[in-house]
Amino acid sequence: MSKSTSPYPHLSASATGTGLVSHAGAVLLLRTAEKTGLATALTTELAPYRKPLTRHDPGKIVLDLAVSLALGGDCLADIAQLRAHPELFGAVASDPTVSRLISRLAADTDTALAAIDRARATARSHAWAAAGTSAPDHAIDEAHPLVLDIDATLVTAHSEKEQAAPTFKRGFGFHPLCAFVDHGTGGTGEPVAMLLRPGNSGSNTASDHITVVQDALAQLPLDPAYRVGKKVLVRIDGAGGTHHLIEYLTKRRLSYSIGFGLTDAHADAIDLVPEQAWTPAYDADGQVRDGAWITEITDLLDLSTWPKGMRVIVRKERPHPGAQLRFTDRDGLRLTAFVTNTRRGQLPDLEVRHRRRARCEDRIRAAKATGLQNLPLHGFDQNRIWLALVQLACELLAWMQMLALTEVPARRWEPKRLRLRLLSIAGRIARHARRVRLRLAATAPDVDLLVASLNRLAALPAPA
Repeated sequence: MSKSTSPYPHLSASATGTGLVSHAGAVLLLRTAEKTGLATALTTELAPYRKPLTRHDPGKIVLDLAVSLALGGDCLADIAQLRAHPELFGAVASDPTVSRLISRLAADTDTALAAIDRARATARSHAWAAAGTSAPDHAIDEAHPLVLDIDATLVTAHSEKEQAAPTFKRGFGFHPLCAFVDHGTGGTGEPVAMLLRPGNSGSNTASDHITVVQDALAQLPLDPAYRVGKKVLVRIDGAGGTHHLIEYLTKRRLSYSIGFGLTDAHADAIDLVPEQAWTPAYDADGQVRDGAWITEITDLLDLSTWPKGMRVIVRKERPHPGAQLRFTDRDGLRLTAFVTNTRRGQLPDLEVRHRRRARCEDRIRAAKATGLQNLPLHGFDQNRIWLALVQLACELLAWMQMLALTEVPARRWEPKRLRLRLLSIAGRIARHARRVRLRLAATAPDVDLLVASLNRLAALPAPA
């Protein structure tokens, strides 16, 4: 008998364990779906797609797929991880049943997506109401608006999928446009609209941006949603700086903060700004940032063709080491600009608010870790359904954090950390006195946080 030199214990393995659940922490997602009314809303809205005498409810199948994505799945077949634990997840449909449902929904895509969107809007209303002061729409006004961040991203296709096309970065795939509600510096965010587009779609297509804004506003539980006024701020990078989009936002009386491309004429106007008119810029913590300044050049430009009330604010700063200057930069300083219709507030505060649009990149990264990295289906309409599943998965995670992890650092954890620290905690199914209990692993580092989160969710009232 030889002595092992491995630093790890030598174990013999066998597939004889019973009553074990490998992702017992996923019960957090299930309780969130119940407390927000998402499970009931999906069952109600997707009832027309249930065939007579069928065993599985289409709403639960869709919710199970969203849960599998939230746990890290990236294809329909990953729902098998839930099917292995009926004591926790209930009856989970087989792969053929799941595939048939996706095909059925894709055959009637617009109607099916409208039904899913209605369920999402209903659940969002319950989630935000239950969150109270932690909700994104708590005490919003023109000075403290609810923020909608809009940005596009590239999704690579590794095969000839329907409507996949070459991208501007010399790749091949899709170019979806996404909208997220920002939960602020103390939280994360949640998707409210995703528009699937071919890879060769333009970055600054105004009609696509307007469609996404409309879909996003329809998801907000504001009363009435159409006349939200400047309580909602739309933030976009330079891709949104088009006449058509800004005119639309102005007509809807929405606040906006949008990147603005500088031309040579704009740069010449900046040269006329006296040095004393430049104000020191702030960093993310609201402190003066060394080597960066802000000014407004609205009165120096001919903006007669643009909507009234649009302000042009310019930032100049020392470029980062190795950065290349552009023709519109001046005196070795990088110039960037954005436009806004916000009348109140100091220029540095408005500029910091605009730069926080970069948080949208975090939301996109989280979505790509939750099923957006790859669109696994062949048909374009099928992948539109997949995008709806991605949004449901991201929303489940965001609502779970907002409701159950309100005052702990885990409120800001991204999906990968949530899975490692909470959702992957194992458990054992125990039966006693005709009751089924889930005994979580006592040695898991964050099991106390998981139990406290479950208790917090249990204390929330059931949706009306």
